[in-house]
Formats: sequence, C-alpha cells, structure tokens
Amino acid sequence: MKVGIIDYEAGNVRSVQFAFDRIGVNPIISNSNDELKSCDKVIFPGVGEASSAMTALRKTGLDQLIPNLKQDVLGVCLGMQLMCNHTEEGDTRGLEIFNTSVKKFEPGLKVPHMGWNSIWEKSIFMKGKGVPDDLDMYFVHSYYAELCEHTIFETDYGIPFSSGLKKDNFYGFQFHPEKSGAWGEQLLKYFLDA
Repeated sequence: MKVGIIDYEAGNVRSVQFAFDRIGVNPIISNSNDELKSCDKVIFPGVGEASSAMTALRKTGLDQLIPNLKQDVLGVCLGMQLMCNHTEEGDTRGLEIFNTSVKKFEPGLKVPHMGWNSIWEKSIFMKGKGVPDDLDMYFVHSYYAELCEHTIFETDYGIPFSSGLKKDNFYGFQFHPEKSGAWGEQLLKYFLDA
C-alpha cells in the first residue's frame, strides 16, 4: 500500500511519518500533485496557523487537489480544520469538504486544549472491533470544529465538539493519533483498512 503524507510546511509531518513507520508502513512525503494522486491513502497533517497554512496549500495547488482526491484522505488537527468550510482563525475559508465551521474556544477555557481527553464514537467507524466506548487521545488545539452531520467522534472541553469527522472518502481527527499511544496507532490501522 502506498501512503502519502502531504508536505506543505505546516508542522508535524515527521511525527506522523514515524507513527506509520511503527505500524510497518513506509509513507512518502510529498507536495507533488501527481505523486499524491498515485497514493492509495493520503494523510493531511498540520500544526500552526490556518491562514498561513492555506496560503502554503495554494502555492502548490494542493488546495485544488485535496478536495478532488478519490482515495481515502485523513486530515489531522489543523489538517482536519482546513477541510471544514471556514475557521475563525485568521477568518480563513477552508476546503469546504466537511459542512461545519471551526470556532475559537470560549473565553474562560484554558487554551490551547492540551493533553489527554476522551473521544466518544458517534458512528460505526470502530464498532465491532473491540474498542472501548471512550478512548483517551492527545489533543493540542485552540479552535474546534462544531458538531455536524459528519461527526464520528465527539469530545467535551467546556462544550462538545467534533474530534472526528467523516464524509465519503474524507476523514478527520482533531486529536493526534501519532501521539496517542497504542490506540492512536490502532486508529491509523483502521484508516488504512477502511
């Protein structure tokens, strides 16, 4: 299986690569449209600021490529947020894959939301696979995707938000599976098997 990690100068590419190495997959890291289109699965990672990340995507045409990919695509953290319609961070228009908006956590909540928190499954992504009803995953973010019809995982941090999204061949995790231990790696395996 050929797994591609999108390289657009936005953060945690290497930690995602190492997570796949640990589960026996040797991904390629690329910003080439042709190379990414040839992959069986594509990972869209990200840490950083939304508007500058979108600018980086536009430089290489990745903003046009990603929504039109036909294989399974997984957005992680900022990658997932950029797959939404809009984010308040930098008043940035997203890739409009997931029909939801990204908001800043309300004043009074400590940001970033950093550390371990539970995800609850709202779909059948993990059903029948022996996964606990709630899992603790590792988060680092100051903005969140609102709940919507595409929510597959929900987390509560003062308010409930989408910690996982799915629409057709597109998936998103707000948490960092690559930093979430054995269960995080297991979720990556489930994505590869989807």
